[in-house]
Amino acid sequence: MKVFCGYVKKERWHIGTYLGFMGIFVIIFSLYGVKTEALSYAVFLSTLWLLFFWTMDFMRYRKKHKELLELEGKTKTQWEMLPEPENLVEEDYQWMVRELLDTINEQKTEYLTEQQDMMDYYSLWAHQIKTPISAMRILLQSQEESQDTEYTRALKAELFKIEQYVDMVLTYLRMDSMSADMVFQWHSLEELAKQAVRKYSQLFILQKIKLEIDIDDRKVLTDKKWLVFVIGQILSNALKYTKQGKISIYTQNQALVIEDTGIGIEAEELPRVFERGFTGYNGRRDGKSTGIGLYLCKRVMDKLSHGIAIDSVAGKGTKVYLILGRKEMTVE
Repeated sequence: MKVFCGYVKKERWHIGTYLGFMGIFVIIFSLYGVKTEALSYAVFLSTLWLLFFWTMDFMRYRKKHKELLELEGKTKTQWEMLPEPENLVEEDYQWMVRELLDTINEQKTEYLTEQQDMMDYYSLWAHQIKTPISAMRILLQSQEESQDTEYTRALKAELFKIEQYVDMVLTYLRMDSMSADMVFQWHSLEELAKQAVRKYSQLFILQKIKLEIDIDDRKVLTDKKWLVFVIGQILSNALKYTKQGKISIYTQNQALVIEDTGIGIEAEELPRVFERGFTGYNGRRDGKSTGIGLYLCKRVMDKLSHGIAIDSVAGKGTKVYLILGRKEMTVE
């Protein structure tokens, strides 16, 4: 119906012209006393001819509309598939569309080139900065036990945070090609959690935060590297905003729960915590938040076909649920 209405709108001038001519003939025939039978016969034949002509033209119009719809959604328009222009105006429109798409493709190519250059630069930067970080760690570890003071432990903790931020940059850069790096296998959830905890053990000791782990004996089908990264990010946030008390890691139904007794999150901010760049009131207050950590966690969990949710009460603490249930998959 939409195509038919569009065709009628397109041919409205022709239809109006035809009706106008018929009206003129009726008036003239009436004035000269021409027999009604002759007039009716002439109108009938001309209408029959026009209906046949318009039917054929409508079929051609509908075919062209269908051909154009088939091009919809294609990443690159194949110009040889476009319907042949029937007049100069259609030819002008197709030329303008070609010029516009060529300009867009040129700008897209320039943008992708600039993006790739930027990605290459930051990847190189992230790898190069690891060298002085490793050197600093070796220097700190070479200190004698007698010199292992609270000051040196604090330096090690800050150095660890730098390493963490560099790893976050690399993860952000690799996010688009993450699928090619995933290997799904069955893993012990307790071992994955403990692996992440070991990485942050120095911060637990330095901040004097108690850790409780109560994970049942279950296995999850996941990618070890990326799930450990997510658990680590959640632990990092918990340590960052928990000044005293404890952090608990336990299983609940199909979820791994990481609970802290930190400063919590305002209720109105909870729907936005996974947005890129969102830092919230707490992040703006202390200036430590980048607004990237939870965004990366959400993207990684989506790629793994897992889920993530947060429940928090300001001033009391936060619970992060890593929902690990998934559809049955076949591991090759």
